[in-house]
Amino acid sequence: MLNRLFSFVTAAVIFGLAWNSFGQASEQGLPKATWTPVGEETTIPYGWVDFCNRHAEECALGKLKPVDVRMTRQVWKTLNEVNAFANSTIEPISNLEHWGTMLDHWDYPVDGKGDCKIYALFKRKLLIERGFPRQALLMTVVRDLNGEGHAVLTVKTDRGDFVLDNLSGDVRPWTATGYQFFKRQAQDDPNVWLSLGGTTGAAPTEAATN
Repeated sequence: MLNRLFSFVTAAVIFGLAWNSFGQASEQGLPKATWTPVGEETTIPYGWVDFCNRHAEECALGKLKPVDVRMTRQVWKTLNEVNAFANSTIEPISNLEHWGTMLDHWDYPVDGKGDCKIYALFKRKLLIERGFPRQALLMTVVRDLNGEGHAVLTVKTDRGDFVLDNLSGDVRPWTATGYQFFKRQAQDDPNVWLSLGGTTGAAPTEAATN
């Protein structure tokens, strides 16, 4: 299991997608979304604070210039590959079963297992290693279709906000999830979280008909 994780990361580094690949003008015929309404600064999830205590290099970045990904066919292909790879490689397990605590534990899949936060963080890591700007890869807290707390990765592009989700094999516009969106990281500082106000996207079946 771990060998598959490391092989994929190594392949991404060797493949060496340059930043210029993500900075080109958008191509025609690609999916389009809207941008999630963002509100004021809000509380930071405990799990992110704990993650930063163990991975200081991920958080001590200072202010960053906001950057959106320029959507190209290669970018879309990479988003789908990373989403599918993480979803098929990590063994799902609850936070309590995995870590023996009710406190939210955010981490990478060091043992090949994890819940939604582990999936989202791993996808974020893989995309950064493939040249995506971290300012466009935002950890996001939502409520899923069952009304339960859930985490996804939002990718901000010049064609709107897309979601990478361990509960879906498809990379979807945020409005096509049916989720309630509550908070996510600010683009200019991963340690600042912004309220999304509980905005709800259309249910996936509804979005498909719009």
